[in-house]
Amino acid sequence: MATWRYSTMPGGAEAVSSRNAVGRFVDFSHGGGGGRRVIKSDQLMLIRKWQLRPVKRSFSVRNVSSEQQQKVKDLVTQQQGSYNPFPPDASSIASSIKYHSEFTPLFSPEKFDPPKAFFATAQSIRDALIINWNATYDYYERLNVKQAYYLSMEFLQGRALLNAIGNLGLTGAYAEALSKLGHNLENIASQEPDAALGNGGLGRLASCFLDSLATLNYPAWGYGLRYRYGLFKQRITKDGQEEVAENWLEMSNPWEIVRNDVAYPIKFYGKVLTDSDGKKHWIGGEDIQAVAYDVPIPGYETKTTINLRLWSTKAPSGDFDLSVFNSGKHTQAAEALYNAEKICYVLYPGDESLEGKILRLKQQYTLCSASLQDIIARFERRSGAKVKWDEFPDKVAVQMNDTHPTLCIPELMRILIDVKGLSWNEAWNITQRTVAYTNHTVLPEALEKWSLELMEKLLPRHMEIIEMVDEELIRTIVSEHGKADSNLLEKKLKQMRILENVELPAAFSDLLVKPKKSPVAVPSDELGESEEEEEAEAEAEAEEEKEEEKLKPAGGKIKSVKEGTQGKKKKIPEPVPEPPKLVRMANLCVVGGHAVNGVAAIHSEIVKDEVFNDFFQLWPEKFQNKTNGVTPRRWIRFCNPELSKIITRWTGSEDWVLNTEKLSELRKFADNEDLQIQWRAAKRSNKLKVASLIKERTGYIVSPDSMFDIQVKRIHEYKRQLLNILGIVYRYKKMKEMSASERKKKFVPRVCIFGGKAFATYVQAKRIVKFITDVGATVNHDPDIGDLLKVIFVPDYNVSVAELLIPASELSQHIR
Repeated sequence: MATWRYSTMPGGAEAVSSRNAVGRFVDFSHGGGGGRRVIKSDQLMLIRKWQLRPVKRSFSVRNVSSEQQQKVKDLVTQQQGSYNPFPPDASSIASSIKYHSEFTPLFSPEKFDPPKAFFATAQSIRDALIINWNATYDYYERLNVKQAYYLSMEFLQGRALLNAIGNLGLTGAYAEALSKLGHNLENIASQEPDAALGNGGLGRLASCFLDSLATLNYPAWGYGLRYRYGLFKQRITKDGQEEVAENWLEMSNPWEIVRNDVAYPIKFYGKVLTDSDGKKHWIGGEDIQAVAYDVPIPGYETKTTINLRLWSTKAPSGDFDLSVFNSGKHTQAAEALYNAEKICYVLYPGDESLEGKILRLKQQYTLCSASLQDIIARFERRSGAKVKWDEFPDKVAVQMNDTHPTLCIPELMRILIDVKGLSWNEAWNITQRTVAYTNHTVLPEALEKWSLELMEKLLPRHMEIIEMVDEELIRTIVSEHGKADSNLLEKKLKQMRILENVELPAAFSDLLVKPKKSPVAVPSDELGESEEEEEAEAEAEAEEEKEEEKLKPAGGKIKSVKEGTQGKKKKIPEPVPEPPKLVRMANLCVVGGHAVNGVAAIHSEIVKDEVFNDFFQLWPEKFQNKTNGVTPRRWIRFCNPELSKIITRWTGSEDWVLNTEKLSELRKFADNEDLQIQWRAAKRSNKLKVASLIKERTGYIVSPDSMFDIQVKRIHEYKRQLLNILGIVYRYKKMKEMSASERKKKFVPRVCIFGGKAFATYVQAKRIVKFITDVGATVNHDPDIGDLLKVIFVPDYNVSVAELLIPASELSQHIR
């Protein structure tokens, strides 16, 4: 018979635990705002019981701000006993996996094959994550400290299973449990598709940040979009790269939980009306809904499990026109539903067409609007009956990862002014203190700009706000630099304005008007070029008429040159097309936020000295550096276990997993022969795994005794893959000029490995992919060269492929 024990938590909720029971009850229900309720008997859900044992770290929260430090410390002290994570043993895990295979099935009951075993295993670990997740959420609610929100169009997560069980210290227990069930953990983990939510360094940075935030117990959430088909799945054929839709959601995602009660309206198009009292109303247009899908992000050896909230878009069912459908116009009837859903179909849809540009802008606004509505709703709920909007920046920090979430600035202004009734100055003060911007590029041509006309059409109210921000910026620039030097002022305005190729507002219309030249007589030696040309043409025509008179016979006529041809005509210059009116998103980020950072020290210096130098001179206090790092959990501890064991053995502990400065202790063993032998053995083991991957993906056989020379990143001209492959071609040609003995003596055997995706519409990048694969086809089949040189392009590069390639890399190419 099951025995139950209840304990009351300080927040008023009751915790339920059991001993010697086949199951236990946990409350997973949420109120309208997402808060948990007191457990009642009719609200309980049955899950499998786990045997419990404590691990190292207790649950705690670090405050994002410097305030309320003592409050946090006191509450952490009170909660340590209640929130310690308790991992189960292998037998209980095996029972939990079997339970999920039977009672939360996505497959038929006849077999327990690897795909089914993966889903049951993921659902089993998700049970533990949900308990931690809810505890973390409740803790944030009670503390009500400042919370960070990281907005990014990309989160390049990779697989979640091994990361989750590793962070909770359950790798050995799950390996043993699956072995009891006839499966191998590594094989089961390989059944998981990579989450298709990102592509490059921007998305990987975002995911590493979330892992570190959870591990360091910071109150933080991530916000992104739930792309149904990702960027694309890359196939390499004889014609180069081909793109097909990602299928990562085809069999559902065991980690996500849809929050049907968390949905927000998103508006496009329409018009702006002004009341008699001056209040603005954005009405009409196209309305859709953004629905929340939550993914748990566990910290390493801590109970803290933060949230990645992804938005999916849909239209209300009422927008499906049943009468039109029944009349046979099926596509027309579902048009509104399709237009809403397609916003979250693809990451970075092609934007060569106007439709593509509209879709991208819709994506960016959906991310910003839904996330801010959610953040504001949480702030209001935590504030209680009396909301103090001036405290918003003390409770909320919004970090914009690159310029894609720039619309957070006008959207937050719109909500505060039009919906919450704040004044412009109040809203602007709050906005500037709330948002911050991470810059990812120093190439001026790569800084994001949007058509003013398109933005006016799609987001009319936001364009009004942006124009007002631009006007405020002009006023600041004039105040800073004065009107005396019009050339300097014109230069500053041209560089710093948010609106490009747009006339100055009426209030500043006479700011750059230059004095007209006085209509005095001009000396003949200063005649303009046009006047000289007219005089020359007149003289030429007079000479031509004289020649015609000489050639005219008596009483007759001669056909003049002018009559026979069109003669000389003055060229009319073609009209110069007006440059497009644009909105500079990066400039808006700098103006509208309180901080701007690069992702490396040298990058941040370039941002200050070149990219935004004018802004740096105006607001030096805004600019800072945040060096881009990677989580040592995923990228050493989990994906390179043999090297991890060596590091732990020689440093004396696993402290390096949380404090990478401990790795410096290896320096004193650098010349130790035993360490070198172990290190080389671990590297060769990793290279064998990559050799197997290469054979599986490409059919090529490579030697693990060759040097592995790897360049893996997004395919782009500025990433210099073309320069790299040209260098390989040069090496190959030099080899061919030598005898076999000379080649063997001069060259170290090398496997040159490329990986990365070229955007579907980026023709030159796709040509580079084709060139690399063509070079590989030539070199790899040359019997004279053999294992001295191989060129490999690994198709469909993603995090899981990187987790194999990076531990095997001996030369990592980063060419600038």
